[in-house]
Amino acid sequence: MTQILDRLIDLLQKPFHSSVLIFAVILFIILLAPILLRSLKIPGIIGLILSGLIIGPHGLGWIEKNAAVDLFSTIGLLYIMFLAGLELDLKEFKTNRHKSLVFGLYTFIIPMAIGFPVCRYLIELDFNASLLVASMFSTHTLVTYPIVSRMGISRHEAVAITVGGTMLTDTAVLVLFAVIVGSVKGEINMHFWLNFAVSVVLFLLVVFLLIPVLTSWFFKKLEGERRSHFIFVLSMVFFAAFLSEVAGLEPIIGAFAAGIALNRFVPKTSSLMNRLEFVGNAIFIPFFLISVGMLINLSVIGKGSYAWIIAGTLTVVAIIGKYVAAAMTAFTFKFPHTWRRLIFGMSNSHAAATLAVITVGFKMGIVDENVLNGTIVLILITCLVASFITENAAKRILIEENEDHDQSIIPQLEQKILVPISNPATMEHLIDLAIAIKLPKNKFPIVSLSVVDDDKSAKSKLIEAKRMLEKAIIHAAAIDQKVEIITTIDQKFTAGIKRVAKEIFASEIILGFAMKNQFSEMLFGNSVKYIVENTDLAIWVASIHSNLNQYKRVVIICPKFADREYGFQNWLTRVLRMGKSLELSCHFMSTPQTFEHVDAFHKQQRSSVRISHEEFADWEYLINIGQLLSSSDLILMPLPRSGGVSYKLNQENIPRLMAKNFEHFSFILIYTTAADDSTELMFSHDFDNTIIEKGMTLVKGRARWFSRLFK
Repeated sequence: MTQILDRLIDLLQKPFHSSVLIFAVILFIILLAPILLRSLKIPGIIGLILSGLIIGPHGLGWIEKNAAVDLFSTIGLLYIMFLAGLELDLKEFKTNRHKSLVFGLYTFIIPMAIGFPVCRYLIELDFNASLLVASMFSTHTLVTYPIVSRMGISRHEAVAITVGGTMLTDTAVLVLFAVIVGSVKGEINMHFWLNFAVSVVLFLLVVFLLIPVLTSWFFKKLEGERRSHFIFVLSMVFFAAFLSEVAGLEPIIGAFAAGIALNRFVPKTSSLMNRLEFVGNAIFIPFFLISVGMLINLSVIGKGSYAWIIAGTLTVVAIIGKYVAAAMTAFTFKFPHTWRRLIFGMSNSHAAATLAVITVGFKMGIVDENVLNGTIVLILITCLVASFITENAAKRILIEENEDHDQSIIPQLEQKILVPISNPATMEHLIDLAIAIKLPKNKFPIVSLSVVDDDKSAKSKLIEAKRMLEKAIIHAAAIDQKVEIITTIDQKFTAGIKRVAKEIFASEIILGFAMKNQFSEMLFGNSVKYIVENTDLAIWVASIHSNLNQYKRVVIICPKFADREYGFQNWLTRVLRMGKSLELSCHFMSTPQTFEHVDAFHKQQRSSVRISHEEFADWEYLINIGQLLSSSDLILMPLPRSGGVSYKLNQENIPRLMAKNFEHFSFILIYTTAADDSTELMFSHDFDNTIIEKGMTLVKGRARWFSRLFK
């Protein structure tokens, strides 16, 4: 017993030396700090920073700053910047890049313009020290980014502007910092600038040209290796961070650049994105926030009134500078006050780049201990202020936008997606498609169905089918999506689908396109045609060759008068949702009249998906469209049902045409939702309502033959 107590006392000696105990303490803080402070309405980020202060070398002294803590802290900081680039809506960023540029200039110039005279004439620092501290005011770290990410507004325009401006101002500050250090060392000359410019250009070429090519190749070669995808992405992030360091920039710039380069390969709704966010938000980012708290030394405040003056002055100037920059941005672009508060909150926190600048400046003797200690206090206060303001502003934006959205959105049918599975090889692609078109407010799980024949081996087939469908549950769970599985027995596969669709009140059915059986029409001649003719649901028939994150755009080929069909808004809503979740633009090939309705609906929904148009009307030349497309396009065709406004008899041959001439493309055929009072009111099921159109088509064909004959 005595030996156990002695061992326990030895392990509890401060600072802790047991790696197991240190990691256990860190994990308990990550677990409990946000939970305990939530009841006090204090952001969890503050709890982590204060916890770091308490357990750090300047608090209870449990954990000291060592190589292991620095390693995890660095990973957490790089992870924040990587996720910021990865979750950045590039289409929104490109649309608002001039706004990011303006904010970046404001948040760089204004704090410096305020800070330099204060440091030079009020605190009476020398020129280099004044310039260094003033540049520190211009930097900020996206410490509060996890707040907007958790609340689901990471793709908001104000967030995109702030993130873009952050990289511009931090890059400018770090370049200025390199110049100041070079000036102190006496190394500023033409060779310095030439070397710096060449290294930066090489860094950008590798990150934005080489990494995307490698990623595309790796994802295609190892499509099913999801674990390898995760490791590959992280490898590229830290490789880019290292290259940034080699180029003379800070690693955080490389991590952010890697996030942008990998952005289109990691869709928001993918399992890979879920894994990346989970690991970062659960371990590495909280570790970084705790390490920030460990840097804070409140005892420096008691070293005399001068320390108070320095700390107070630096903090006030830093907050005022960032507020004026946010206010000027909001005034320039007429943003609402909630946007201004969000921009100010996100850009007000000083941590990583600030510490890097001041720490190196202190080691080189540019600034003294008072400035270093004042900077630590500045970091604590600005992180606290930023956390409160960001969380409050994010909540207000969510409330306001939900109110506006509810007033403008057109009521949609309740969405329940049924995915019948017969081929295990296509299961993941069909489930991914269901997740991509699933609307955000849809709380119903995706239903995966397997129908087995009612014969002597039905029992064993049911067990095998259930095992197969359980893989769908695992696949969807990686993206925090729920899948309900149903296995049933029926005389026919199609009859089982029809029955279950009625039982669960399905709104749409997603089927796989059996390319091999197409010519014998074993699938499309019987199965899909039977389901289309015997249900009024939207039917999605998909032939997808790669993961959905491999495609670059969605090409929607619309028949004439597609906008007049009953299910027009229904399928268009799903397509826009898919474009947003996969970060793909939508290119419509249709008549101008149809695109007018598409554009009006797009504006009414205030969708962020970029849409474009190309006039197309003659479906007789559909084969020629293949020359305008690439293998990176995902083709969609909304097809009307027999008797629809846009229905033409030659559309019956489209499935066979796609199988024969578009086998190397990925495509989806969408049979639009039928009206409840469909053709049953006019025709009985015994009457073929296409017979007249067949006759008219035959007459038109003969007329064309005779006209060519007598030319």
